[in-house]
Order: sequence, then structure tokens, then C-alpha cells
Amino acid sequence: MAALDNSLIVGLNAVILSVDADRPRVLVVAQEDGDVALPFGPFDPNEHRTFEIGLRRWVAEQARFQLGYVEQLYTFGDRGREAPVAAMGGSDDARIISVGYLALTPDTKTPPDGGGIWQDWYSYFPWEDWRPGKPAMIDEEILPRLSAWADEAAVPGRRAARHDRLKQTFGLGGSSWNEERVLDRFELLYEAGLIAEAARDGQAERDPGCDGLGRVMASDHRRILATALSRLRGKVKYRPVVFELMEDRFTLSDLQHVVEAIIGYRLHKQNFRRALDRAGFVEGTGKFESQTGGRPAELFRYRREALAGLPSLGLATPRLKDA
Repeated sequence: MAALDNSLIVGLNAVILSVDADRPRVLVVAQEDGDVALPFGPFDPNEHRTFEIGLRRWVAEQARFQLGYVEQLYTFGDRGREAPVAAMGGSDDARIISVGYLALTPDTKTPPDGGGIWQDWYSYFPWEDWRPGKPAMIDEEILPRLSAWADEAAVPGRRAARHDRLKQTFGLGGSSWNEERVLDRFELLYEAGLIAEAARDGQAERDPGCDGLGRVMASDHRRILATALSRLRGKVKYRPVVFELMEDRFTLSDLQHVVEAIIGYRLHKQNFRRALDRAGFVEGTGKFESQTGGRPAELFRYRREALAGLPSLGLATPRLKDA
């Protein structure tokens, strides 16, 4: 395994995302202790010519899945992060540096037995899905406890700083909800002890009255997933990465549902289609979706040649205000 004096290990993590109709999915693997994790494993310089080759091998072995589009996400190396040292082949005091990757795929077919499991990524961050409206848990559970946590700071300046973070991340006091701050919100909830992993890692005492704030993942994998969602939500506005999640032929309604699943709120239909027209990313095929009932919708394709001009999708973010 890749280790320096058995004290530094380079790990590889994959955040594999897909959208099935309007259902967002992340590919996870089951652990022996009952938790789920992102596919991960150590980088072995003797076996892996590059990080990406090593990543693809671990994903194929653990999730029985062949990666397509993939890009490097972030390097996670904070001291004190809970990480699977034993699984990486290191000593108890080893420090793991994880190189995270973001992978997108239109394939939501269930991997074979013993492989990965597709799960709704909003089951890990239920406060992030505003498509049905503002999640009730924000006002009923999260904000009262975060406000109490902010008030508990002994130093006045620290109290003000905590309240300011609360306003910026959850859109209070006239601030709008910024969907790209998935990681900031998760880290705030972690620091306040409202996330189960905080108590598990010994970083904060868990609020006993705050249950159900998302499913738990092994190690710091939920933080890595939050980082990936923040990246994807920002990137979908200025790069055509959404088409990595689409089949070769799709309707404009299908495309809009996928974008909405990513950003977590509904878009105005006509504004979305005008943005597509300006960007020139799609063109009609002259063929129509076969369905019973209603008017058949035309099938479109992604114009990859449009990428040369690096146009922007130009999605306008509505002001999702605190209700």
C-alpha cells in the first residue's frame, strides 16, 4: 500500500452521481459495520500508474461499476478527520490524505449483487431539497438549535460570528438561500453537534433532541459528498456538465428535471428553455417520444460542438427567501 514510513497514506474516493428521471442518486458501498461509504481505497504507486487509474480499479472492484466522466474534486487532508486507517493498511497514528473525484453517469441500473447501491443523495442532506418547497425541518429543527448554539458562545464576538454564519448559510435576515453552499451548511451543522458524525468523531456533543438530519456515512464521506454537490451545483450553471447525466436523446422536460434535481429547486419552464436557446447546447432530432396519452414531446440531443465556444447555460438563481 502507498505509505511513507507507514504514517502518510494517499487514499482515493469517488463521488458517483446520477439522476433517474427527477430522482438524484449517489453510488455507495456497504461496509461490514453496517455503514455505507463512497467507493474508496489506497493509491498504490507500484500498481497504479496514475491516481485516476487507481480510482477506476477501486470503483470496479467495490461497486462493480465502470466509471465514465470523472474529474478531480478536492484533496482532503485536515488533521483529526476520521478516516478508515485500518482499511487503508496503515498504523493507528497514520494520517490519510484523500484525493476526491466527482464522476457523473446517466447509468442508474443497479450494479450486480455484491456491488454498489444507488441511494437518493438528498437522504444525506434533506434540508437541501427545495423542489417541493422549503423543507419544514429547517424552521422546525435546524434553525432553533443553531440559534441556541450561536447564543451559547461565551465571547460576544464569537456569538456574532456564529449568528452571521447562520444568516449566510441558511438565508436568514434578508439573505437569499445560496444552493451552492451545501458544504458550508453541513460543516456548520457538524460544528454545532447536530450531525451524528460529530459525536462519533468526538468533535462535538450530540444534541439529543435533533435526530433525522440525514443518513450517516462512514468516515468523512458525507463531507466529501457535500463538497461534490457544492461543486456540481455551481458548475451546472456555467458548464454543460448536466449532459453527462443524460442519455443520447432526451426531452426538454427531462433535461429540466435533471437540472432541478441537481440545484434543488424548481425552474420556470419558459426561462429555462430561453436559456437553452441562447446557449445553443441542444438541437431537435425531429423524432418524438413514444408515449400513450397527451402530445408526444420532441427528442433533443446535446451539441458537443457547442462546447468549443464555452457558452454558459445562464441559469438565474431565484431568491429562495426565509419564509
